[in-house]
Amino acid sequence: MELKFSKEDQRFRDEVRGWLSDNIPRDKAPPHGPEKRAFDMAWQKRQYEGGWAGVSWPSEYGGRGLTITQQMIWYEEYARVGAPAPGCMFIALHHAGPTVIARGNDEQKAFHIPKILSGEANWCQGFSEPSSGSDLASIRTRGVVDGDDLVVTGQKIWTTWGNISDYQELLVRTDPNAPRHKGITWIIGDMRLPGITIQPISTMSGVQHFCQVFYDEVRIPLKNVVGGLNNGWSVAMSTLGFERGTAMVPYQMELRRLIDELCELARHVPAPDGVRMAIEDDEIASRLGELRAEIAAMRAMTYASISRAQRDPVPGPEGSMISLYWGELQKKVTRTAVDILGPAGLERTGGYGGWTQQYLAAFKDTIAGGTVEIRRNVIGERVLGLPRAKGG
Repeated sequence: MELKFSKEDQRFRDEVRGWLSDNIPRDKAPPHGPEKRAFDMAWQKRQYEGGWAGVSWPSEYGGRGLTITQQMIWYEEYARVGAPAPGCMFIALHHAGPTVIARGNDEQKAFHIPKILSGEANWCQGFSEPSSGSDLASIRTRGVVDGDDLVVTGQKIWTTWGNISDYQELLVRTDPNAPRHKGITWIIGDMRLPGITIQPISTMSGVQHFCQVFYDEVRIPLKNVVGGLNNGWSVAMSTLGFERGTAMVPYQMELRRLIDELCELARHVPAPDGVRMAIEDDEIASRLGELRAEIAAMRAMTYASISRAQRDPVPGPEGSMISLYWGELQKKVTRTAVDILGPAGLERTGGYGGWTQQYLAAFKDTIAGGTVEIRRNVIGERVLGLPRAKGG
């Protein structure tokens, strides 16, 4: 690994720190609904107007065209001050935008990229189906070419923020006779088109951000196809490469901040014996020390990934390693918080600092973007060179 911060990088860090200090929202983001959309998009607009939207995106598409090291500095400082997560803008910023830049045509880039960066439009993902979660090659939602349109019929699930999104990155099967990984198309879907029905799903953490979406002969113009008809698997792999690569960096940085909050929590909550503070309990102190070590290891893995990305801009399989590690560590950190809280940790709407809700929400982090089993298969096959898993 070779990652060094130049004097220019240090000046950039100071610039980032100053702007964030003056501009981050002081209010907490709403959990869901139209208020959530308004908050997230207003924050994105403020970043855009301040010149901080898409720091690593090419300048010709409205970004700043900065180095990946400077992008990491932005993420570090962003997490350090507790700036809001992208929320409903995540798919637009870390999936759709990079995919359209890499695989879209000039017309698609010119229309969609400015709307994403300026906070004018947000996106959701239409990949998973009730019987096709991690196994995207088995999707059954079909798209039939009819004149200048693709007529889509089927169902998607786990469509995060689908009920407050403008557009969708949608995978449909356009050639049912082709092999599993062929005959799939990646298309831009307008969520306001006739024939789309959206049903929000309440999670156990009390937030409505997952949705199931039904398509009843929805007509989507063929000009919205990205990467060519029946070439959607290749485009989808680009999308997931971005998701498992630099898209996870801000969340990794945020987890580093959470461990500091967890240590602070342990200083103010009684230990199980009711005599000392939790931080003075040997077992709890040992668990906190282990978490700090694991987070330091994750930071080193992230730095190594950033170093490789400077030589090869295409995300590699190591992104699956970091994403898997992050998801499992997120659950471990929040579980430790609930254990420290004791009986108060059993209350979904209670808990010191919202730790209980974070614990419940963390269960999705080892499923979203591919289950732990899928990610381990990717690591085994592409990193360790092991034989391909049966049925894969």
